[in-house]
Amino acid sequence: MQTEENKTQTFLQSNSAKMLMVGLLTLILLVPLAFVQDLIQERSQRKDEVVNEVTETWGKDISFYGPILKVPYNSYTETSVTNPVTKQIEIERTASIYYAYFFPEKLKNTSNIKKEEPLKRALYNHVVFSADMKFEGSFVRPDFSKLQIKEEDVLWDKASIVVRTTNLKSIKSDLNIKLNTQAFVFESKNQSDKIYGELETNAFDYNVLTTNSNLDFNFSILYNGSNSVKFIPIGKSTLVSVDSNWDSPSFEGMFAVEGATKKITKEGFHADWKIFQINRSFSQQHLNSIPNLDSFSFGVKLIETVDEYQQNERVSKYGFLVIGLTFLVFFLIQMISKIKIHIFQYSMIGLALIMFYTLLISITEHSSFQIAYLIASISVIAMIVIYSISILKNKKFPMFIAMALTALYSFIYVIIQLENYALLVGSIGLFLILGAVMYFSRKIDWGN
Repeated sequence: MQTEENKTQTFLQSNSAKMLMVGLLTLILLVPLAFVQDLIQERSQRKDEVVNEVTETWGKDISFYGPILKVPYNSYTETSVTNPVTKQIEIERTASIYYAYFFPEKLKNTSNIKKEEPLKRALYNHVVFSADMKFEGSFVRPDFSKLQIKEEDVLWDKASIVVRTTNLKSIKSDLNIKLNTQAFVFESKNQSDKIYGELETNAFDYNVLTTNSNLDFNFSILYNGSNSVKFIPIGKSTLVSVDSNWDSPSFEGMFAVEGATKKITKEGFHADWKIFQINRSFSQQHLNSIPNLDSFSFGVKLIETVDEYQQNERVSKYGFLVIGLTFLVFFLIQMISKIKIHIFQYSMIGLALIMFYTLLISITEHSSFQIAYLIASISVIAMIVIYSISILKNKKFPMFIAMALTALYSFIYVIIQLENYALLVGSIGLFLILGAVMYFSRKIDWGN
C-alpha cells in the first residue's frame, strides 16, 4: 500500500507536476522581463530628454498664424456729470482706442522643407530641418460698418500687419513684408501668448498706401525646426503648397491634402491644400483680440519611420510567448525522448531568453535595429543550442531547437515590421504553431 510520502514523490515525478513547475517558472520569468521593459522605457525617456535639449537650441515645431491686418479705432464712453456752477447735467465723452483684426482675402503659401544632417547628442541622433516659406496674398478694404463702427472713428493712419508664430528664436532671416509698393520690417512684440510669439510692422496709413481697394502683400521667412510645420487657414481662400526631401510625412489637422496633388516617393513628397471660408467656421474680422484658432490648424509632421525604442518595446511584449514556446519545445522533447531536464536547466534557458532583450536594446543604441536584432538572436540561439547539447546528450534535438528558435525570432521580426497586417499575420502564425504542437504531442502518454 502506497504511503503518503510515496504518493508525494510519485506526484512530483509525474508529467503534471513537471508541467506545473515549468508553467510556474514561466510566470516567475515575467518579473525580469518586466524589468527589461522598464529599462526600455527609461532609455526612451532619456532619448526624449536629449531630443528636447537639441530642439531648444535648433528649433521646435513651427506653427504660422498670419498675416493679419490690425486697424485701431476710437470707442467712446459717455458719463453724466453735474456742472457745479450751473447745476445742470452734462455728458462727457471719453475716447478709448481698441483694435479690429482682419484676415486676408487671399493667402498663398509655398514652402520648401529640407531635411538637414541629424544633430548628434550622446548616443542619439535627432533629425531636424530648415523651412523656406514664402507668403503672398491680399487684403480687401475693411468694412467697419459690419462691426457697427463709424468711418470717422477709424484710425486708418495707424494700421499695421501682425504675424503670430512659434519658434521665434529659430527664424534665420530678416523678416520684411512688402505692402503694395512699400517695404516694412517686422519687429518682435511682448509675448502675451504661451505658444505664439508676435511680430508687428510699424504703423502705416492704409488710405495712402492703397491705390485701390486691395492691399497686396508678400514676404518670406526661413526657419530651423523639427517635428512639424502647421498653418492656420485664415485666408478667405487659402492655398498651401509644400515640397520636401523627407520621405516619411504624416499629414495632420482638420483639412485633408488634395488627393490629386499629393505625391510621396523615396526622394521626398509634395502636397497641396486648398481651403475656403465655407470650409471653416470663423469670421474674417474680429474685435479687440486675435482668436485662438489652433483647432483649425493643418500641416505635415515629419516623422521618423523607425523608432528603435518603440521596436524594442514591441519585441519585449512577445517575451512571454518566446519563453512559453521555448519551454514547450523542451518539454515535448523531454516527453518524447524520456531525457530528464531539471528545473534549474529550464531556469538557465529562460534567463538566456531574457538576455536577448538587454542585448537588443544595448546594441541598438550603437547600431541599427536590424543589425542588433540579428546579433542578439544569433547569440542567444547559439548559447541555448550549445547548452542543450550538453543537456540532451545528442545533436538531433538541439538542431531542432535551433530551427524552432530561428523560426520564432524570424516570425516576431516580421510581425513588428508590419503595421496594418500585424494582427492578421500574428494570428495565423499562432494558429500554425498550435497546430504543430498538437501534431507532435498527439502520441505522448500524459498519464505518467
